[in-house]
Amino acid sequence: MIKIRLKDGSEKQYEAGISVLEVAKDLSEGLARAACAGSVNGKTVDLRTKLNENCDLNILTFNDEEGKKAFRHTASHILAQAVKRVFKEAKLAIGPAIEDGFYYDFDKEGSFSAEDLEKLEAEMKKIVKEELPIEKFELSREEALKLMEEKGETYKIELINDLPEGSVISFYKMGEFVDLCAGPHLMNTKFVKAFKLTQVAGAYWRGSEKNKMLSRIYGTSFPKKNELDEHLAKVEEAKKRDHNKLGRELGLFTTSDIIGQGLPLLMPKGAKVVQILQRFVEDEEEKRGYVLTKTPLMAKNDLYKVSGHWDHYKDGMFVLGDEEKDEDVFALRPMTCPFQFTIYNNDQKSYRDLPIRYAETSTLFRNESSGEMHGLIRVRQFTISEGHLVVRPDQLEEEFKGVVDLINFMMDTLGIKEDITYRFSKWDPNNKEKYIGSKEEWERTQGIMKNILDHIGINYKEAEGEAAFYGPKLDIQFKNVHGKEDTIITVQIDFALAKRFNMTYVDRDGEKKHPYIIHRTSIGCYERTLAMLIEKYAGAFPTWLAPVQVKVLPISEKYHDYVEKVVKILQNRGVRVEPDYRAEKIGYKIREARLQRIPYMLIVGEKEAYENTVSVRSRKNDDEGSMDLQAFVDRIVEEIQNKER
Repeated sequence: MIKIRLKDGSEKQYEAGISVLEVAKDLSEGLARAACAGSVNGKTVDLRTKLNENCDLNILTFNDEEGKKAFRHTASHILAQAVKRVFKEAKLAIGPAIEDGFYYDFDKEGSFSAEDLEKLEAEMKKIVKEELPIEKFELSREEALKLMEEKGETYKIELINDLPEGSVISFYKMGEFVDLCAGPHLMNTKFVKAFKLTQVAGAYWRGSEKNKMLSRIYGTSFPKKNELDEHLAKVEEAKKRDHNKLGRELGLFTTSDIIGQGLPLLMPKGAKVVQILQRFVEDEEEKRGYVLTKTPLMAKNDLYKVSGHWDHYKDGMFVLGDEEKDEDVFALRPMTCPFQFTIYNNDQKSYRDLPIRYAETSTLFRNESSGEMHGLIRVRQFTISEGHLVVRPDQLEEEFKGVVDLINFMMDTLGIKEDITYRFSKWDPNNKEKYIGSKEEWERTQGIMKNILDHIGINYKEAEGEAAFYGPKLDIQFKNVHGKEDTIITVQIDFALAKRFNMTYVDRDGEKKHPYIIHRTSIGCYERTLAMLIEKYAGAFPTWLAPVQVKVLPISEKYHDYVEKVVKILQNRGVRVEPDYRAEKIGYKIREARLQRIPYMLIVGEKEAYENTVSVRSRKNDDEGSMDLQAFVDRIVEEIQNKER
């Protein structure tokens, strides 16, 4: 007999060899029907898995993240089986579950059309109705290679060849379909009740541009149709908010093939929003004791060799010149830290001089791969609110807390604090080549950061292998409208670069010592922040951020003189205002201003000109009626100053 401790802490005894599914059935038939996988001692396993020793067991359903993955991984196999039935010549690559769905990559002559997706969905429905049992079996490496060679699955052969000699390799079988896979999977195809194939994209085999371009089919799946319908409705809403679409429609940014991928052009309205944000950030940082620097956009590679970027980040940099020739090699800067460290070293510092808080609005360059480019989210040139704090060990916690407080203030003012999450990014001790510094330095610095985060009291998750090459970091994460998570802000504790740059301060005891450095941004990359705000507000920015805050609409040209008066009064109070002098009907002008998400429209005619009033229409309240001009001006100025949302 073995003891199994369940999620609620209770224990049950069973004969050794019982499966996870059999335990679920013993607990509840309903739980067994909903079960997608199991978690044994924290490891996700198949429902088929036999339990032979004492363990902790949690039955995973679609409500659990790992349960969703097992469910959707099964859906990806159903898709692959459908493709092999409809397009017999197609070769299988990989097909994992991903957030909100799944995909599968295929090598097929030509891409998949919209009509092809319809055929594949119909075939998938047949497979589900066939209620095919999903069976797991294992083969030796040699047997696995022979099976895939017989089937002509060249990509699977490559994957098997990468596995160590002597490996036991698992496969899953559904009717006539067999796929190389580690699992886990559902027990039967019948459980995948609702699914939708959403799009086709190109994807390089193994993510490398050197390899063949494959066709990737994306999809999503749910246990019930109403859940699928709800999800698809959210996706449609997300498309409406997608900054890549909406930002162009609102004239905030554009791109041009002749300029290049990942190099967006901010148009006057988008540039105005970024200017507002930049002034806001720089003013707030100055209040908090930051000093401004302005440094070059490029440097000799000698600088990056000292910092370690040349060894650890060169592939992500734009390099100017040829190392093999006897000439200077330069690189566009991917970050500002080495430049600000050089400024620090301009003279000897005392312990009394610390902390020093450097800030810079920095234009940076990173050679992102073409497949990673997306609107304003991931670009090759961007501007960031970058800063570095040089601190003594006894100042580290207080200064780190100050950085987090600044970030939270920024996010709260922008109205997105409730949408962010925190990630403590640590090093991967099994991949030491990726980092500089010793194990002891990493463990000590990570311990310091963990204590600080716990003292701050924020709710964070840990991620191994996501640290910078010179130290652990706190990542502030944000999901775009499509559910993809991006890092928008980082705070890093650096124990290594001060030594590399020989940055010192004279301590109380007269000895020279190396400081700690905190790398941080306060609002992140301005382009990415603009994208985030477009999606958060569906283009309807809060008044203080709106590129145009007021549109003045005359009923006819007779009142243009009064419009000019209204515009000048508003401009003199710092309000961004535009008149609309076009010979169009007032209803048309109002509709256009609404489509442009203008916070306020002021309609003026004979009555308003005579009484020195304006007829106010606002985005929030629609028709607010007549208002004294000065009263409206005072109201909007106060709203802007308070940064109301």
